[in-house]
Amino acid sequence: MASAVIGADYDIPDDIAKIVIAPKSYADNNVIYPAFKWLRENMPLGVARVPGFDPIWIVTKYADIRAIERNGKLFHNADFNPILNDQASDQFMRDINHGSLRSISTLVFMDPPEHATYRGLTTNYFLPGRILKLQDQIRELARKSVDNLMSFDGECDFVRDFALHFPLRVIMTMLGVPAEDEPQMLKLTQELFGGHDPEEQRPGMVADPVAAAKMWHASLQDFYGYFSAMNIDRRASPRDDLVSLIANSKVNGELIADTEANGYYVAIATAGHDTTSSTTAGAMHGMMSFPGQFEAVKADPTLIPGLVEEAVRWTSPVKHFMRNATSDTEVNGVPIKAMDRLMMCYPSGNRDEEMFADPDAFDVRRSPNPHIGFGYGPHTCLGQHLAKLEMRILFEELMPRLESIEMAAPPSMLETNFVGGYKRLPMRFKKR
Repeated sequence: MASAVIGADYDIPDDIAKIVIAPKSYADNNVIYPAFKWLRENMPLGVARVPGFDPIWIVTKYADIRAIERNGKLFHNADFNPILNDQASDQFMRDINHGSLRSISTLVFMDPPEHATYRGLTTNYFLPGRILKLQDQIRELARKSVDNLMSFDGECDFVRDFALHFPLRVIMTMLGVPAEDEPQMLKLTQELFGGHDPEEQRPGMVADPVAAAKMWHASLQDFYGYFSAMNIDRRASPRDDLVSLIANSKVNGELIADTEANGYYVAIATAGHDTTSSTTAGAMHGMMSFPGQFEAVKADPTLIPGLVEEAVRWTSPVKHFMRNATSDTEVNGVPIKAMDRLMMCYPSGNRDEEMFADPDAFDVRRSPNPHIGFGYGPHTCLGQHLAKLEMRILFEELMPRLESIEMAAPPSMLETNFVGGYKRLPMRFKKR
């Protein structure tokens, strides 16, 4: 249990606190972003006391999020759960996990020095120079994906018919997962991140008070069952893929433990495509919501890198991570006690008026654009260069094929306060 965080002077109004905590709020931009704006203007660092949850600090300002992120020793990820759950769900995880909240042995559940050790196993693989060597392969996959979209007769669901599949194929190709297993990987990813969304929950779990925690656990077990077999195979017969690299990596002279190997595989197999597909859909939604941006990118393809960066900022597919203070400290003059928990709200930081002019607008020419959509500091997203390369190549292939775009119906968003974005984006388009 977190410490009894500092008193009522910092308490956020109940209605605002409940909005920021509730997964359902993130399915409606007209609910979540006004709540974040109110907090930035009135209580940028305040305490949410929501029944059923630990009392936590809500961090909404860009500068405060970066200050916390950069100091991995003062602000830990994993003394508690780095993902916000209600108390009952955290207790469920403890009950099935020998008292630990470390439900998966992956980087976001690690602190120094363990974090640096395991991050270092794949750092070189994801460096920009190494990733650039994949661009021909990625472009071929992008062309096939765009060709498939062009087979539609001027109307599609941009998410389900297009955005979900290209990043999935890229990351599964890198891992060494065969194409015929991609539907299984997609389903498990949607269950893992969509545990609070009734559309994504497994049968029989909709009314369960800890459904999200149970789905998280069940999906992890299914992932482990799949990747454990690959892990054994790649140790016996390594190939030129990421599973082989991880399976044969060593820590302290010994092969990486199966628990940490599986954690790596699941993190790459889920976040490695889900956030990219959400951002790809966000780029298209942004251009449909601000039509001048579509025309600008069509006329000048050199704006595509800016389109990608703005889509990450504007969409913010990672909604939060938790940290806890390891000793008494201050953030922007506000006293934080040891073991207090803090929720870093990336969508809010990415719309902070002190950092971004007209932050709710989608502007592909925004420069500079120092968003925190990939995090900041030692836990910055390992795959950010791959994600940006994928999206750049995809839009380089897609934009010349489109004459016009418009929304056919409002988008549908995932109910999640953790990772996710678009479920549907109905679109009409004319081909060139």
